[in-house]
Amino acid sequence: MKLSQRVEQLAESATLAVSAKAARMQAAGIDVVGFGAGEPDFDTPQNIKRAAINAIESGMTKYAKPASGIPIAKSAICEKFKRENGLTYAPDQTIVTAGGKMGVYLVVQAVVEPGDEVVIPVPYWVSYPEITALAGGKPVYVAGPEERDYKLTPEVLRSALTDRTRLFFFNSPSNPSSVTYHPDEVRALATVLEDRDIWVLSDEIYDRLLFDGQQTLSFAAASDKAFRQTLTLNAASKAYAMTGWRVGYAAGPKPLIDAMIKLQSQTTSGAATFNHVALAAALTQDQSAVEHMRVEFERRAHYMYRRMTAIPGVRCPKPTGAFYCFPNVSGTYKRLGVSGSIGFAERLLEEARVAVVPGVAFGLDEHVRFSFALSMEQIEKGLSRLEQFLR
Repeated sequence: MKLSQRVEQLAESATLAVSAKAARMQAAGIDVVGFGAGEPDFDTPQNIKRAAINAIESGMTKYAKPASGIPIAKSAICEKFKRENGLTYAPDQTIVTAGGKMGVYLVVQAVVEPGDEVVIPVPYWVSYPEITALAGGKPVYVAGPEERDYKLTPEVLRSALTDRTRLFFFNSPSNPSSVTYHPDEVRALATVLEDRDIWVLSDEIYDRLLFDGQQTLSFAAASDKAFRQTLTLNAASKAYAMTGWRVGYAAGPKPLIDAMIKLQSQTTSGAATFNHVALAAALTQDQSAVEHMRVEFERRAHYMYRRMTAIPGVRCPKPTGAFYCFPNVSGTYKRLGVSGSIGFAERLLEEARVAVVPGVAFGLDEHVRFSFALSMEQIEKGLSRLEQFLR
């Protein structure tokens, strides 16, 4: 039986594929250090779990009403964006989604027509191009210079825009590079788009995980025009260790939010009702667990960066947010007899029992991604294996 062309052309998520292969090896009794997964190694805070349990026990197991977010969740989203991002939204400008990835899908489906161009900075999160392709959009890849950690300049962004440009993806702090744009850099990019009818999807899922006093700015806060053209996306997954809960949220111009709500009504119907309650608890209650995780990720970032940059033939952007290292390992390819990041990752897994994600999945074949969302003991073991592998 025939399958659709769109699904035949769709690539499997590289991050999930690496994690699955490492898990199979571990299940076979092989000691693998997995740097692949992009999820915190901490448990969801107790107060959030308790809020969900109480909601279930009180009978909140029917459809969410409205499906786009029950009142306490929408209120919590507005409070979060006002408190932490300087953004003022009304409840009807918000939506609760079944995970951050679903939020990205809804935005792209709502604004991209077949043939429209979508500007995607490199390196990019693996799902941006595939979700764009599902809508019939044309990904347009653009990268800043490596010496700027690939961050876009206004000139580079302007060079990628055409009359067909419909959407611009912006992700800071970045997955996979953990690089963060400074507020002045955000404002400069926003200025380029001010006179154009281009939507911006600002993926700020790592905005609570910043290191060394790093400053940042929501794209929508860059100017009045940026506010009117930006959908600000977030989720509970990373900051609150809730990846398996599948609950995301977004806010933006009401016509776009209404379109996303319409699409969601015909797809997932939204997140589980009790997860709306959990999200509200996460965003409004005690935030000390987030700070505890942030401090630990910062400690790991320092350790990873120090050891990574001491390896001959390896260059690495300094992690200023999120929980990844994204080293350029192409200086080792010739010696290892590999032609790209897939070959590097395969040899590293088979010979050193270390799992990483090939950089080609993020648009840069010279790199591989290491998540440091694992214990220091595992990090130390994995980096020692990497060093021995590259001797």
